[in-house]
Amino acid sequence: MKAAAKTAVLAIIMALFANQNSADEPAPKKPVRKPVKLPGMVIDFQKRCVDLEATICLDRGYLELIACTKGSKEHESIVSIKARPMHVHTALLFLGATNGNPAMRKSVDEEKMRWVNHPPRGDPINVYLVVKNSKGESVERPVSDFVTRSKERTGEIADDDERGPKEGADKDNKFPHTFLFAGSHLRDNGKGPRQYLADLSGHVISVATFGDELLCLPDVQSHANGALMWQVDSTHLPKVGTMVTLRLRPKKDERTGAKK
Repeated sequence: MKAAAKTAVLAIIMALFANQNSADEPAPKKPVRKPVKLPGMVIDFQKRCVDLEATICLDRGYLELIACTKGSKEHESIVSIKARPMHVHTALLFLGATNGNPAMRKSVDEEKMRWVNHPPRGDPINVYLVVKNSKGESVERPVSDFVTRSKERTGEIADDDERGPKEGADKDNKFPHTFLFAGSHLRDNGKGPRQYLADLSGHVISVATFGDELLCLPDVQSHANGALMWQVDSTHLPKVGTMVTLRLRPKKDERTGAKK
C-alpha cells in the first residue's frame, strides 16, 4: 500500500474512533436557570411562571379587579400585591411573553372628530392562586374558582359609551382564568423618566376596563355603577388578610412559540 493510501486509511480509522468516543459521551446539559427573586415576586424559569406575594383583601362584593397594588383598590379586588406592576411586566417578558395594549380609543383625523375603538390584545396569561387546602398543603387553583357571576345583574346593559359584558368572558356564565398581557402604557413625565400607568393606578389584573391595566379580559367590560357583573366566590377563598401566592403563567411556550 502506498504511503498516501496508508495515510488516508489511518485518517478514516482515527475519525471513526473519534466519532465513537463522542457518541459514548453524554450530551452537554443545558444550564439550569435558577429562580430570580425581586421585591415581592419570584421568576421561576423551570416552572415558567411569575409568583407574586399577595394578600387576600376581599371576600364578598362586586369586582373591578382580580389584583391591585397595596393601597389602591383593595375594596374591589380579591388580592393586593407588593410588587410594582412595571416589574411584573418585565418578569413576563423574561418568560417570553409579548405584551400588546389595553382597550383604547384613537382619533382618526386631525380635528379629533372621529374616533375608532381598539380592542385589547397581548399574549394569553393563565392566572392562579396558590392556597392551602384542608390538609395544609399548597395547591394551585385557577382564579376562576374564586369568581362567580351576579344573579341580580344578568340583564343589565351599559350605556352607549361603554359596552357591557355582553360577550367573551360571561357568555357561558363562567369566569375565565386566562387574561391578556395588555402591558399598560408609559406616560411622559416632563424631564423625568416616563411613568408606567399601572404603577400609578394600581390596576394589575383587571375585570373592568380602565385602559391602563397590566392584564385584562379579552373584551371591553364596563366599570360604570351598576354594570359590574362579577363578584367574589368565597367558597374556597382564604379569609381576608391571608398571605397567598398569585401565579402568572404564560400560555405561550418560549421554546416552541406554541400556545399551551
